[in-house]
Amino acid sequence: MKKIVAAVAAAGVAITGVVLLAPSGASAAPSAPGQYAPPAIAWGACADESLKKAGAECGMLDVPLDYAKLDGEKIQIAVSRVKHKVPDAQSQGPILVNPGGPGGSGLIYATLGANVPNKVGEAFDWIGFDPRGVGSSKPALSCDPNYFTYNRPEYVPVHPNIERVNLEKAKGYAEACGKAGGKLLDHVKTTDTINDMESIRKALGVEQINYYGFSYGTYLGQVYGTLHPERMRRVVMDGVVNHKDVWYKANLNQDIAFDRNIKIYFEWISRYDNVFRLGKTGHEVERQYYAQRDKLGKKPAGGVIGSSEFNDLFLPAAYGQRRWEDIAKAFSGWVHRGEWEPLKARYDAANGPGDDNGFAMYNGTQCTDVQWPEWKQQRFDNWTTHFRAPFQTWANAWYNAPCLNWAAKASKPVSVDGAKAPPVLLISEELDAATPYPGALQARQSFPKSSLISLPGGTVHSGSLGGNACVDDRIAEYLATGKLPERKPGNASDVQCTPKPQPVPKGANVATREHGTVGLDSRATLLGQLLGRR
Repeated sequence: MKKIVAAVAAAGVAITGVVLLAPSGASAAPSAPGQYAPPAIAWGACADESLKKAGAECGMLDVPLDYAKLDGEKIQIAVSRVKHKVPDAQSQGPILVNPGGPGGSGLIYATLGANVPNKVGEAFDWIGFDPRGVGSSKPALSCDPNYFTYNRPEYVPVHPNIERVNLEKAKGYAEACGKAGGKLLDHVKTTDTINDMESIRKALGVEQINYYGFSYGTYLGQVYGTLHPERMRRVVMDGVVNHKDVWYKANLNQDIAFDRNIKIYFEWISRYDNVFRLGKTGHEVERQYYAQRDKLGKKPAGGVIGSSEFNDLFLPAAYGQRRWEDIAKAFSGWVHRGEWEPLKARYDAANGPGDDNGFAMYNGTQCTDVQWPEWKQQRFDNWTTHFRAPFQTWANAWYNAPCLNWAAKASKPVSVDGAKAPPVLLISEELDAATPYPGALQARQSFPKSSLISLPGGTVHSGSLGGNACVDDRIAEYLATGKLPERKPGNASDVQCTPKPQPVPKGANVATREHGTVGLDSRATLLGQLLGRR
């Protein structure tokens, strides 16, 4: 699944071959697989200023590179914690948080508890962690930090040479990861992260954990609930992955949904033509977008923003609404005044060069969780999808193309079954493009004790605890008491909430302001961390 690489994502550490740690003397690891006894976490100061401000503590946890060889080489998982503020007798225990990806840094999410209404979050120990290979964990994979540099090849392969260049570029990246990643690449599947979550649980000294997962983090929750249902207590999953579609079909489904959402965005721009002057209808704005994309394919703006970069800087608009005005202003400035610097700024914010850790680990997991089809099948499927959904299909195809030559064997995904899992709270905006709504309905079916909150008409991906009281108050109630919204018969959501209104740009006239009021989305307080492409 395509994911946004956030500007403030933790920097990956470049490695040339895996730097592994000697087995920790503090670990009493037995020889049987699955019975690893981790050492206690030595908590100390955090390097991140936001974590420091929140009173968090940070540490590293030694875990096996290969859980089938418990006495073998060790790697380290970076962990953060904001402890409960209630008396110990009232503590609800630890709650692990994963922001998505795969490849998303989760350390900052130890601060998420402050967003839970009525101070309910203060009863939990909020645990953030960087999954193996990610961020501050050691080693952290980096293959080519400038892979997403400027003026890259055209996405849509209208000429055989475009296809060849993109395939060669993706193959080169896969080969670079093979050299940089070494043994690590064989052990970054979803199931490896599940084993690490179990090691974190053991290191915390608890029999059960609570869990809050966004986007890809909901897939982690579904797999954990299948393999270790007795270890789960309260579970919130927002932006729900369809576990039956990992990962190839999931990306094709995204392409259709992204195209729908970008049309919604273009319609919004047209509503404020007095501000942006890009067209009076969504169709006019869409034609302007594709005209400019074609133009930039022939002559990049400022020599850096070509058609591919132009495509990428619009992608956040299909994830949520927080950057709608910024992107539209940059679009308008380019069309009317030839201003290319704002385009570059928006591209850099969404997916700029300089750090490929998130992308490397995204591929590391998705390429080995499941076997991807050969290129002949992918070419056919992507062209078929492109004719229906041209906005993102080929961009997404090339994003995943390193899987064609990945230097590690693929496995088979876990067959998800939540029959033994505890009650789970599911959340989904019904027009979420990154994790389309059918995934939430599938999870509701697979976890028979779950309840689903949906937001009809909502386009935001993983926006819970972002200020929508209808959603956030129910999360707080569930975390505090374990009570879920009553489950209703049939294959539908159990509660429907109204999504937050679309934003209104500065300078909109009174008539256009009647369409809505300003609304922000998707955990803005968490510094724009990864929203899961994934």
